[in-house]
Amino acid sequence: MKPDDTAQQDATPSGWVTLRRFLPYLWPEGEPKLKVGIVIALVLVLVGKAVTLIMPFAYKGIIDAMGPGMQGHAQIALALVLAYAGARFGGVLSDNLRNVAFERVGRNAQRLVAEQVLRHLHNLSLRFHLNRKTGGVTRVIERGTSTIDTMLYFLLFNIAPTAIELTAVCIIFQVKFGFPLVAATLVMVALYIFFTQKVTEWRNALRREMVDMDTGAVAHAVDSLLNFETVKYFSAEEREAERYGAAQRRYMIAATKSNNSLALLNIGQAFITNLMMGGAMAFTVWGWSVGRFTPGDVVLVNALLMQLFRPLDLLGMVYRTIRQGLIDMEAMFKLIDTETEIMDKPGAPPLVVHAGEVRFEDVVFSYDPERTILKGVSFTVAPGETLAIVGHSGAGKSTIARLLFRFYDIQGGRILIDGQDIAQVQQASLRAAIGIVPQDMVLFNDTIGYNIGYGRDGATQAQIEAGARGAAIDQFIAAQPLGYETRVGERGLKLSGGEKQRVAIARTLVKDPPILILDEATSALDSRTEAAIQGVLDDVAARRTTIIVAHRLSTIVHADTIIVMEDGRVVEQGTHAALLALGGHYAAMWARQAAERMNPEASAATLEDAAE
Repeated sequence: MKPDDTAQQDATPSGWVTLRRFLPYLWPEGEPKLKVGIVIALVLVLVGKAVTLIMPFAYKGIIDAMGPGMQGHAQIALALVLAYAGARFGGVLSDNLRNVAFERVGRNAQRLVAEQVLRHLHNLSLRFHLNRKTGGVTRVIERGTSTIDTMLYFLLFNIAPTAIELTAVCIIFQVKFGFPLVAATLVMVALYIFFTQKVTEWRNALRREMVDMDTGAVAHAVDSLLNFETVKYFSAEEREAERYGAAQRRYMIAATKSNNSLALLNIGQAFITNLMMGGAMAFTVWGWSVGRFTPGDVVLVNALLMQLFRPLDLLGMVYRTIRQGLIDMEAMFKLIDTETEIMDKPGAPPLVVHAGEVRFEDVVFSYDPERTILKGVSFTVAPGETLAIVGHSGAGKSTIARLLFRFYDIQGGRILIDGQDIAQVQQASLRAAIGIVPQDMVLFNDTIGYNIGYGRDGATQAQIEAGARGAAIDQFIAAQPLGYETRVGERGLKLSGGEKQRVAIARTLVKDPPILILDEATSALDSRTEAAIQGVLDDVAARRTTIIVAHRLSTIVHADTIIVMEDGRVVEQGTHAALLALGGHYAAMWARQAAERMNPEASAATLEDAAE
């Protein structure tokens, strides 16, 4: 399945398919305590229904005991009143104890599904996440998981008990009043269910449209807020508000249609149930008039039907909720069903780094078949040495870092670390051996200490502080009132570019990987900040196998080897001095950047070349 296919809801699978995938959460494997809770809850359901069915008979007995000439049976009537009150309380007690017993089951199901979805999303490829809107994905997860507890509750405690109660009422009617009342009850229930199903199916189309509009509106809002600075740069606040307003108007229209259709459903259901109630009571009154039934029988029929109508009225809402929940869960299960593009091969061993040699052998790669990015790239980084990659924008420099982390699989050639093909080893061990300081370091909206310690699971405070000292950010942290507990804001926006880069360096030091990638780590900084951080980067890269993707050639003159990329190929390779002597691409780039440093007012074309 292609990543963007998950967003489509047109080809809706059968609700039964989704329901079958959902039902295993009713009986969770490896959770004996939860299974006991489910059994207790089901027993309480049966007890509650038994108590509920006793109440109408107590009510009937009270009425019959209060008939003409029955004054001497006042004690019997009082006893039946107490029994009736006790039965009502018993029903409420059993329902609430049932909810207590089941609460953990429902919450556990929500937890399991939410964890499964998030874990799967993290296992999906970078390609998937680049093609999706974060707001839309989070909304799908939120809606899908929020329906789980409700779905479990309704399936166990409404549909099943309603079937039990209908069976019991039919038996009572057969014994007390004969088959005609049983037949009328079954016809009424069948008609009620048929009407509810047909109208709800029509409403589901309206609901699906409303969900799509809601997802689009929320996704747009999240996207615009994530790009808050860009909106401000281009004075586009009003434009974003208008786009969001248009999305909300579409949602409003769809929601209005969906909610108004509920009135038709409620009116039709009320007509069917009240028609049955009136007919059944008229039948009982007729039987009383001919001496077949007592006045209490009229009350008995009324009470039994009222109790049956209550879950039936809920059944309409339950059916709508389940159908709507299935629609919401469809999208969530589609996320789970999205195939993981990058997977470990069965039995793949962990990567074992002895020295840290990195080798690309005739690597061919493309993000899509129409455009090849790398066209047979080959180079070797000896253990402990530094390789710098330079070239114009679009030459494929940053792609090399993504491939080394195996965010994508290559179409040709091999990538080796200490002679081990990275496609044949476990991804977790591969990424554990590589550290990166990217150009745009996005931080978690948490503390500085948390962001630095993120480099190593379970990092101690001592390791965090050592990383901060190594990145020369410890003094800045010490100057903050909250120290390492200082929050960095959304995406680290409370920190300057240089401070974020130092946090990224400190995080990498805490990870302490044998292989290091510096992906244009200083290109977004001013010259003064770059000079300060460059020394820190040089210290971090010492004694590690290092790959530097660079814009500014002045930052990589010390590299053991420099490769120049052009149109997805390595066109030159050598030391800084050797490449200058060669007088080719590298020498021309060096000359242009030297001219830029001497003449900041260079032409726009020269500036563009230097930026590339």
